Amino acid sequence: MIESSILPGDPSELRLRISYDDALFDTPQADTLERWDVAILHRRRAHHAARCQARPGECVTPDCSATAVEDVTVGSMTFFRVHLDRGRNAFWAMEQETEELYETAQVLLDRETGNFTDEVSELLDYVGSDLLVMDRVTLDEEWRGHGLGAVLAMEAVLRLMTGCRAVACSPGVTDISGNRLRDRAEWDRVNAQIRQGWERIGFRLYRDGAFLLSPTSQVLEEQRRVLRAQFAELGAAWRASDQ
Repeated sequence: MIESSILPGDPSELRLRISYDDALFDTPQADTLERWDVAILHRRRAHHAARCQARPGECVTPDCSATAVEDVTVGSMTFFRVHLDRGRNAFWAMEQETEELYETAQVLLDRETGNFTDEVSELLDYVGSDLLVMDRVTLDEEWRGHGLGAVLAMEAVLRLMTGCRAVACSPGVTDISGNRLRDRAEWDRVNAQIRQGWERIGFRLYRDGAFLLSPTSQVLEEQRRVLRAQFAELGAAWRASDQ
C-alpha cells in the first residue's frame, strides 16, 4: 500500500496548465526560442465562511453555496523549445537566454552551425528537428517525496515533444531555500534521487551533466503506464486514508 497520508490533498486532483506567451516579436531570437510554462495546479473545494449563511462552525453541507472549486498552484515547470532550423544560430540564442541553456548548448550543439553535433546526431533518430529542454521542475515542499515530479514532467514532455528530435535536461536541485540541504551528504542524496527519477522515464546521461531522451524511446511509453498506475494507486490510498 502506498503511503499517502502526509500529502496535503488528493493527488488525483492535480492538473497541468501549459501555456506559451507569444509577444509577437519579429526577431530571429524569438523564432528560434520558445518558452513554455507549465503550472501545476491542485483542484480543491474551499469553503468561504464569510459567504456562508450558517452560523460559524455549523455548516456541514458539502454543496453549500459558499463552497467553490478552486485551482491552487502547487508547482511549476519551464521548457524551452529550440528551433534549430529557423531564426538565428541556436547555440548563440541559448547562450543569450540563460546560463543553464548555454551550458546545455555547449554540450549538445555545434557553435558554428547551431545544429546538433555529429556525435549527438548519431545517437538520435530523425523524428523532428527541434530540441526540447526541460529547464526547471518545481513542486511545493509538501508535495515532494512521492514521485509526483517525474509523473507530471513525463506528461508535460509527451505533450510538448512533438516535432522534436531530442529532449534534454540537467537534473539537480534548483530550490535551495530553507535549511534541509545544508549537509553535503543530504545534498548528494537528493540530487541522486532526482537523477534516478528522470532516468526512470528514459533520460540517459550523455556528457557533462546533460541528459538526453529520444522521443522514440520505448522506455517512455512503458514507464508512462507504470507511473500512471502508481499515480492512480496514490490517489486511491489518499482517499482511503481521508475517510
